Amino acid sequence: MSMNLLTGKAGTNHVTSGDMGAMQAAVFGAGNYLLPTADGSFPNVVMKDSNTISVPVMNMVLEGRFARVTAAETVKVSSGVTGKKRNDLLCIKYSRDGQNIESISFVVLSGASVESNPSDPTVPAGSILGRASTAYVPVARIPIDGINVGKPVMLLSRRGSLWDSVSLTRPNANWKVDYRTAVIGKMLIVAFQANRLNTNWNAAKEWEVSQLFTLPAGFEAAFEVHCAAVSNSTMGLHGVEVQAAGNAIALRSAGKMTINSNGGWVEGCITVPLQ
Repeated sequence: MSMNLLTGKAGTNHVTSGDMGAMQAAVFGAGNYLLPTADGSFPNVVMKDSNTISVPVMNMVLEGRFARVTAAETVKVSSGVTGKKRNDLLCIKYSRDGQNIESISFVVLSGASVESNPSDPTVPAGSILGRASTAYVPVARIPIDGINVGKPVMLLSRRGSLWDSVSLTRPNANWKVDYRTAVIGKMLIVAFQANRLNTNWNAAKEWEVSQLFTLPAGFEAAFEVHCAAVSNSTMGLHGVEVQAAGNAIALRSAGKMTINSNGGWVEGCITVPLQ
């Protein structure tokens, strides 16, 4: 039978890692993601010394497979060459044997030593969701310049907790904003109510913008989106839209209009597709 009730009682063991991986990939996305720890932070790997990477406690989803580093680990890196530059990649190596037993471990892929502009090493092909026997997930880039090792660059995309809120920065003192957020998979939902302060917003033409929020690192918009909003603008109820582009959420005028500082307001909701 090709159809299974996975969360129903079947009387036999019937839920596989592939089943759970497919579900979690549908929820989080099919890529590789760094999840927050219990305190809400996103940890980074660091160099303990020029030949040792220190990997802290962290949570990850790797093509649907949930993985944890429950105690700090160290991984060795080969020494650099004087006068040469190199990029190494700290990777997680996923393996599946003939009995479908799966395992993961940290490995370092070394790049070529060159005089300038080093490239990342080629990551061997293989997909966990594609049931490959071996797959590599880049976690961090280790830049090496001569015998000196630079700060590791994290390569895993960040994913907030399901339905968790995201704190946004409000850079514009002329708006008092109340908002709520939720992250669902690759989508950030922001509902807001903004009251104008200090000065009027006088838009001389359509598509003038007034920024409401700055998105945190790891939550940039994959592409620009616009949504309708409601307001008491001089143009009427629909004189203002809301847009997300890059790391900014802003109000956008639909035409020449004014939002007064004395009682002016805008309300709306926008769904931001995340990179």
